[in-house]
Order: sequence, then structure tokens, then C-alpha cells
Amino acid sequence: MASIRHEIVIDAPPEHIWDVLRDVGAVHERLLPGRVADTRLEGDQRFLTFPDGHVIRELIVAIDDDTRRLAYSVVEGARPATEHHHASFEVRSEGDRAGRLIWTTDVLPHALETAIRIRIERGAVEMKQAIEAAARG
Repeated sequence: MASIRHEIVIDAPPEHIWDVLRDVGAVHERLLPGRVADTRLEGDQRFLTFPDGHVIRELIVAIDDDTRRLAYSVVEGARPATEHHHASFEVRSEGDRAGRLIWTTDVLPHALETAIRIRIERGAVEMKQAIEAAARG
């Protein structure tokens, strides 16, 4: 199984970063506006709709406010298709006015590691931009 870990420092208070991440029903508004067109929740499942109409179904595994950790699994609609996909976000303090976003993803088949890593790195930059813009007001 490929395990991918990506870290990025975001120029926003860690509390703000966590507030955006834990708002699992507002990905299209707060975390990845433009990249995700709509977010719908049904119990512990999240449906992300992309501008081309493609939908990914995820299972929200855990939202832990004490550790500022969100865990989720893509269960249907992954592009590229996966046998297994589990990921988590953690937010840690990085000084007084910044936070570190740690995105860890475990995926099968292992051969998808490079493709998934590229998407994670690009996605993290987009998240950083959206979070920093909102933090600036």
C-alpha cells in the first residue's frame, strides 16, 4: 500500500484552518471553491460534485476537535479508480499566526502513488490559497 504524507504551512490561525476542514459540508464554499461545485451530506457520507458532474462518495470516519484531525475514505468515484483509499487531515500550530496542514493518504494499488501524490500536492496548494484568502477577510 502506498502511504503519502504531504505537509504545507498555511498563513492563518490553526483554529481557522481547523474550522474550515471540519466543516465537511462546505468543501465547495470554504476549502476547494471552484474545484468542487457542490457538497452534500447524508449521515456519515459526503458526496462531492465536480464542475464536470462527476461525483465522489466519501465516508467521514472521524472528526476529532481535540487533536484537530479529520479522517475520511473515498468509497466510490475515485479518479483514478482505487481499491482502497483512506486519508486524514491534521492541523498543528506553526507559531502564533500559522498552521501546518498534514495530509496523509493510504491508497491501493501501490502503482497509483505518483498520480495521487500529484493531486494531493496541487490540492493542498488550492486549499492553502482558499484558507488564507478567507483568513485575510
